[in-house]
Amino acid sequence: MNKQWHNYFIYLLAFSSGFSIMGIELLGGRILAPYFGSSVHVWGSIITVFMLSLSLGYLFGGRLSLHRPSLQKYGRIFLFAGITLLPLAYFATPILDLVFDNIEDSRYGSLTASMLLFFVPTIILGMISPYSVRLLVTNEAESGHVAGVLYFVSTLGSALGTLATSFYLVLWFEVNTIIFTYCLLLISLGLMAMVVNKMEVKDAQVPLQS
Repeated sequence: MNKQWHNYFIYLLAFSSGFSIMGIELLGGRILAPYFGSSVHVWGSIITVFMLSLSLGYLFGGRLSLHRPSLQKYGRIFLFAGITLLPLAYFATPILDLVFDNIEDSRYGSLTASMLLFFVPTIILGMISPYSVRLLVTNEAESGHVAGVLYFVSTLGSALGTLATSFYLVLWFEVNTIIFTYCLLLISLGLMAMVVNKMEVKDAQVPLQS
């Protein structure tokens, strides 16, 4: 894979991560609504948890990118993100039952439930953007431009993920089905990145063998 297609591939993955983040955030409102309603403080809890998680993810992703960045490690981030989302489908109900039974105030109940359900997977998803920038930047002079394009692509994915999930997916499918779809998407992209990494390593070794 040449450099141009390598970059396009990373932009595609960054777009997909942005799409998934906002889709999952919107599903958070549907998941919590039967227990805590859909008032402004419930959405405030969800948004707070996602913003906090993403900020930590940006920090951890930036630190991770300092240590021999590669598509192999990049793919693992997607893989772990998809895996940590699976408990949303299997354990959301018992977790929400437990929180609802023990915290009477819906403000703190929704905040606690949001932390338990979304904190870890959103941190991992937040690691993708800074790691993407590190893989794309080849010299300091381009860093600002590359970061701008990357965040444009990622945010565009978030916008389309918001529309697709809120306008169509929640009308056509059950919440758990959508969650499984996002999990499958992230895991597939992670595996794809790892395969592409092996192809690039193999291509790089060919001249040495000739």
